[in-house]
Amino acid sequence: MAEQGASQIFLHGLLEGQICVVSGAGTGLGRATAIELASLGATVIGCGRRPEPIGETVRMIREAGGTAEGEPMDIRDAEAVDTLFDGVLERHGRVDVLVNNAGGSRTYPFDAWTPETFQIMVDLNLRSTFVLSHRVAPHMVERGSGAIVNVSSGAANMGLPEVAPYGAAKAGVENLTRSFAAALTPHGVRVNCVRVGAIKSEGFLRAMEKVGRDPDEIGGRAAALNRAGTPDEIAWPILFLSSDASSYVSGETLYIGGGPKDPNAL
Repeated sequence: MAEQGASQIFLHGLLEGQICVVSGAGTGLGRATAIELASLGATVIGCGRRPEPIGETVRMIREAGGTAEGEPMDIRDAEAVDTLFDGVLERHGRVDVLVNNAGGSRTYPFDAWTPETFQIMVDLNLRSTFVLSHRVAPHMVERGSGAIVNVSSGAANMGLPEVAPYGAAKAGVENLTRSFAAALTPHGVRVNCVRVGAIKSEGFLRAMEKVGRDPDEIGGRAAALNRAGTPDEIAWPILFLSSDASSYVSGETLYIGGGPKDPNAL
């Protein structure tokens, strides 16, 4: 965990005793979110497909004095999701927060996309969000409290032919957020979403290195701050939506993209 600043000291214990499940916690935004949640007292259960990155996130949290567990799994597998939550409820008796961060994108020329590759993007980004949320929802409703935070992308409301299936899936995540909120908020369960702009995740940095481009130059094209964001800068809004600091917020999608850029300045 990062060294505590004044704000972290002020918020110390905000999530004390909370049980938080974070998908895709092995890298980038998921890891940053898991670390921040743990720094404020939560017990974090990080899940993801690859055991090694998940284990590294757990190690980082524990070495900093936090509490974390790792659950390597395929979030697209409904039976694996059942096993995950059955185990968490057996060990801890509750789930207070679910962060649906796991997902991913592939880039192909428009005419190279196929029904099969389209389905892969839908399963990874949209179906997984539904499966995890739908599984934990009855438990949260029974307790009368809980927070679900989904992660979307700027691609959700842009026309980007090379990532069209990814954008469509993320648009579905935002609609799913509103639908789940309408169903669950009357029972005390808040459901929100963050839509993310260009962020210096491992995948984004690798892609920029591959094409020899400056991440901040590419990220700054659509951001008033003229740079790409960092995973920590998304983790904090997720923390806000996960905690009682957002107790009157549900069904919303918050865009975190460095501010709208004046087109006349381009």
